[in-house]
Amino acid sequence: MLKKGLKVAVYNFIDENKKEAKYWRDIGTIDAYYEANMDLIQVDPVFNLYDKNWPIRTLQEQFPPAKTVFAGEEVTGRVGLVLDSIVSSGSIISGGRVQRSILSPNVRINSFSQVYDSILMEGVNVGRHAKIKRAIIDKDVNIPQGMVIGYDLEEDRKRFFVSDSGIVVVAKGTEIK
Repeated sequence: MLKKGLKVAVYNFIDENKKEAKYWRDIGTIDAYYEANMDLIQVDPVFNLYDKNWPIRTLQEQFPPAKTVFAGEEVTGRVGLVLDSIVSSGSIISGGRVQRSILSPNVRINSFSQVYDSILMEGVNVGRHAKIKRAIIDKDVNIPQGMVIGYDLEEDRKRFFVSDSGIVVVAKGTEIK
């Protein structure tokens, strides 16, 4: 940017959490964006969204709180279960499993589906029995019942973008048949 004569600015980050390392990430690639998001779900993240002394100020649409439903026996697979994840308001985990993932507002995870190590943007609907792993699903995508994403990268490359490290990206509004 400097070579092109463009204006460059920096932010002097002061670590309120007193962590050893200062947090700065270039998220200019899909892989870097994915890793920065996965940092947020760590038990003790370097960049802590929950630090009351360093609040994040952003627009928050008015959605009801997130909820999980169906507390059946885990053996049946129909359990609304979320582990090591961030779940935004308006999201419903209805008998599906979400682990090490980030759900943006108004996401629905339907019964018997599984979402692992993924980022789902606003308005994503994951159909029953779908399986998603190491993926970024952009806004307003409907994942059909039984769809599998992130388990066979060669097959995924035929339908979606796959990053160098194997992150599957489904673009905004993609219609999957």
